[in-house]
Amino acid sequence: SFVGRAVTGDFGMSLRARRPVSELIRERLPNSLSLAAFAMGVSLAIAFPLGVLAAVKKGTGLDRAAQVIAVLGQSLPTFWVAIVLVEFVAGRLQWLPAAGNEGFSSYILPGFTLGWFVVAGMMRLLRSAMLEVLDSEYVKLARVKGVVESKVVWVHALKNALIPVVTFAGIYFAILVTTAIVVETVFAWPGIGRLAYEGISSRDFPVIQAVVLTTAAIVAVVNLGVDCLYAVL
Repeated sequence: SFVGRAVTGDFGMSLRARRPVSELIRERLPNSLSLAAFAMGVSLAIAFPLGVLAAVKKGTGLDRAAQVIAVLGQSLPTFWVAIVLVEFVAGRLQWLPAAGNEGFSSYILPGFTLGWFVVAGMMRLLRSAMLEVLDSEYVKLARVKGVVESKVVWVHALKNALIPVVTFAGIYFAILVTTAIVVETVFAWPGIGRLAYEGISSRDFPVIQAVVLTTAAIVAVVNLGVDCLYAVL
């Protein structure tokens, strides 16, 4: 009976909000998708140039600086980074809002907090892939033929190095949408992660079930999209 209703989008009534769970999901999911998209945009904007330049300038100060950024991004807990940003940027400096969704400025702090962790993994993966590709035969042939070095790096090499990075980015986009519970809670972001936290706190089982099924569907769709991108690349 439950599965039959769930297939049509009917997840029952929320025990806490006394509203249909599907309405709560429809209200919160766009906020999580937009925040994840913003965080992924931040990640790509930072990781792509850092990863490529770290590979091209292997062993230099730029390479070491990029690796320090990667280590910090993967080792600093996201909840700690979020609290520090709220304390200094939103609290003491009052440059950006500390909570809620009040427009573009509200995306910056939670988006950077989520994106920095992804930057670390993506940059290291892109650097490794670029180092492997830059040593391949077709790149050597392009250089022998006199192709401009910037075109060799950013067109010939990067395009083929993107396969593992696209896989990583797709998986982490799904993770950003579905498991940003800590960040959404710290920044009071009205997303599906915070809805899950509220459901767990109040033992609202219909909400928890709906969130789990929704996130599973998102992961499946994103993985399918990544597989389709392989052919394009």
